[in-house]
Amino acid sequence: MTYLTENWDVVLRLTWEHLYLTGLVLITAVALAVPLGVVLAHFRRATTPALGLLGVVYTIPSMALFALLIPVTGLGTKTAATALVAYSQYILVRNTVAGLRGVDPAVEEAARGMGMTGWQMLREVRLPLALPVILAGVRVAAVTVIGMASLAAWINAGGLGVLLFQGLYQYHPVKMWTGTVLIGAIALAVNRVLLILETKARHWAGAG
Repeated sequence: MTYLTENWDVVLRLTWEHLYLTGLVLITAVALAVPLGVVLAHFRRATTPALGLLGVVYTIPSMALFALLIPVTGLGTKTAATALVAYSQYILVRNTVAGLRGVDPAVEEAARGMGMTGWQMLREVRLPLALPVILAGVRVAAVTVIGMASLAAWINAGGLGVLLFQGLYQYHPVKMWTGTVLIGAIALAVNRVLLILETKARHWAGAG
C-alpha cells in the first residue's frame, strides 16, 4: 500500500495508457473483423484459407511480431496496436462467421418473403441474431488484448506492463504485484461487462 500511496499518479497514468491502448485496439479490430466476417460468411470457399491465414498470425509469439513490425512502424503505441489488432482478427472473424451462419434459415426465408433486400436482412435480421456470438468473440478478444497489452511496455508503448518490467529489472516485487493485480482486475471487469451484454443480446435474440 505504501508504494500505491506514494506513486498513485504514476499508477493512474499507466492504467489510463493500458485502457487507451486496449480500447483503441478493440474498436479498430471490431471495425475490421465484422465486415470481413460478413464477406466470408457469404463466400464460403474463402473462409477456410482466410481463417487459416489469420490463425497463423495468431500463433506468432507476440514478442516476435513486435520485433517484425518495429522496422516498419517504429517503437511505441502504433506497433503495439497494429500487432494486437492482428492478433484479435482470428477470434473476431471466426465468431462473426459462426454467428451469421448460425441464423435459422427459416428466419431468413421469412425475411425474404417480407420483401427485404439482402442489405436489410443483414442489418435487421442476421446481424442482430448473430450479435450474441459476435459479442462472445469480442469478450474473448478483449481479455486476450488486455493481457497481451502488458507486453507492449517492452516496445515503449506504456501501460501497466511498465510496472511488470520495472519490477523484474529492479527486483521490486511490489511493482510486479501492483501491475499484475491491476491488469487482472481490468480483465475481470471488462469480461463481466461484456458477459452481461452478451447475455442480454442472447435473451433479446431468443425473444425476437
